[in-house]
Amino acid sequence: MATPVLVSWSGGKDAALALARLRSDPAWRVVGLLTSVVGPDACVQAQGIPLAIVEAQAAALGLPLQVMRLPSMPDNACYVAALAESLAAARAAHERALRHIAYGDLHLADVRAWREGVLQPLAWSGVFPLWGTAPQALAHEFIAGGHRAVLCRVDTSQLAAHYCGRAYDAHLLADLPASCDPCGERGEFHTCVHDGPLFAYALPLRQDRRLAEAPHAVRCALSLATAGTTG
Repeated sequence: MATPVLVSWSGGKDAALALARLRSDPAWRVVGLLTSVVGPDACVQAQGIPLAIVEAQAAALGLPLQVMRLPSMPDNACYVAALAESLAAARAAHERALRHIAYGDLHLADVRAWREGVLQPLAWSGVFPLWGTAPQALAHEFIAGGHRAVLCRVDTSQLAAHYCGRAYDAHLLADLPASCDPCGERGEFHTCVHDGPLFAYALPLRQDRRLAEAPHAVRCALSLATAGTTG
């Protein structure tokens, strides 16, 4: 019998690849997505993706979405308390056997150890479908698999601002400086997925403008295009 699993959903390419691997593995049965948004703008913290787009992603993926809301500057205690509440609600909404949550982490051992340390007292276990795979291989897996994403936030201390808004494709990989992880695992960039084999339909993603953020970041203001507009 397949084990139920929740997916921690950032809206980016690594979360999409983790979901793809779980869906192709008969040992797992994905029952829903959990996303966390911060502040009054309700955007995913690292990516800066608005909640409306994450909700549209979940609808196109055919999966229920649970939203964990956090203040603008959540501390560790605040995050852990919100996660405990969200995981308890997810278990109640789906099934009592649900005790696994999957993350799209690749190779940052300290991040994985922190997640596992938070989950263990809550009687949950972390699942890491992408763990240990070479970033270059994952980047090509994403592109070759027909997934589509754009760079939605760039750390300008590591990568030039003009990369923000570009499609995550083979041309981008060829243009990235050698110092840049091709998956942005060190925070060089974050992505927003808008189409691919997991989606029932493409999202009409619109890039409105670039926003400079302190101390050294630039973010695309993303929205969903409506009839009569272009993105």
